[in-house]
Amino acid sequence: MSLLQIKTAEFAKGIIGTDPILKAPFPQVAFVGRSNVGKSSLINSFTGRKKLAQSSSQPGKTRQINFFLINDAFYLTDLPGYGFAKIKEKGREKLRKLILWYLGSGEARPKAVVHIVDASVGATEFDLEMIALLRAERYPVVIVANKADKVSSTHRRAMIKSISDALGGGTPIPYSTKTGEGRDVLLAMIHTILSR
Repeated sequence: MSLLQIKTAEFAKGIIGTDPILKAPFPQVAFVGRSNVGKSSLINSFTGRKKLAQSSSQPGKTRQINFFLINDAFYLTDLPGYGFAKIKEKGREKLRKLILWYLGSGEARPKAVVHIVDASVGATEFDLEMIALLRAERYPVVIVANKADKVSSTHRRAMIKSISDALGGGTPIPYSTKTGEGRDVLLAMIHTILSR
């Protein structure tokens, strides 16, 4: 199993629409997930950089698409969290349109999408909407069950099956930013995707 070795990771730019960075000669791997799913912490764990993506106790903090240049070879794109009810309706609609533009316009076209689901909650209606969009756009999707450390070992298999069934197949990668579980598997999968 070949692992992606992350040697450098740096913030490149945040965008809210068409931008020259989309024409850069680097493939993109998008990270998407519901608000409060722990996406920023997962990105920091995945890249091995504690403060690369700014995490906040206030869900819905990311209001733009953040591009991080990894190994001077590809962009990891951090999309705003979806499905957070406390953002005012106008702001929520703006974020929804931004996500739909990035994933659906054909202008960005990430090479793959890492879809992060909360293992302790399971797949929500918002996650089902997201997976439907990703499948309609024919993206290779890697499903990650974050916060796996919050699920007891006796319920682990049921949790994986439940998320897999709800999202229409594919075995989710159990991931824990606390223990590092799942990091090597995700690194290997991204390496394989980028090698194609």
